[in-house]
Amino acid sequence: MSPLIRKLEQFVRLSASDRAMLIRAASERVRKFNARVDITAEGDRPRDVHLILSGWACRYKQLADGRRQIMSFFLPGDLCDLNVFILKEMDHSIGTITPVTIADLAREFFDEISAGYPRIATALWWETLVNAAIQREWTMNLGQRTASERMAHLLCEIFFRLRLGGLTDGTSCEFPLTQADLADATGLSKVHVNRTLQELRTEGLIVLKGKMLTVPSLERLMDTGLFNPNYLHMEREGRQLDAIE
Repeated sequence: MSPLIRKLEQFVRLSASDRAMLIRAASERVRKFNARVDITAEGDRPRDVHLILSGWACRYKQLADGRRQIMSFFLPGDLCDLNVFILKEMDHSIGTITPVTIADLAREFFDEISAGYPRIATALWWETLVNAAIQREWTMNLGQRTASERMAHLLCEIFFRLRLGGLTDGTSCEFPLTQADLADATGLSKVHVNRTLQELRTEGLIVLKGKMLTVPSLERLMDTGLFNPNYLHMEREGRQLDAIE
């Protein structure tokens, strides 16, 4: 099952025709990108919504002197900016972290979803609301949490999101982010990121090795990051709309 379908079914159980529609859309207009390149840049005219099929990407803004702020990470199964095609131009950039494969979803796909696939349409509204909730947590991270709380919270969030898409292996997951990426996402210097990661390692909260993250005790890491997963809304809140098959 694709990460997108697995994720949307955290909200509502889809029908076979719903799943077939999503699988078809994800296979028609596919593009591949190398690591560390832009999928779309600030100022570009958006025409399609990008679905991440594989790899990691990020949303970011960059100042003229090169300083960068990462606003969010995109993981397999994520949609980049639903309804972005209504805008005249992009007000931020989307760049790859690893090699990435995307499917471009045209406006006509969403018109078809709205007209004939109400469960998918509602699940996509859920996806939009969860993304807004994630953005609020990132604002809280930057404004109120300490360095260790920020880092632990971000690691918990990534782990939970990967697990939603079926992309974890027990207590481990892929983790291709560099310390520069983490610095740009958390508002910390690279030196501070390095020190914070070392503290989490020393306390036995994480193991980082070979672009893999292992979390020996998710509960302890959650406690350190003051992490409450309620904002990810993973409790099948749309179960009253479930397909019956």
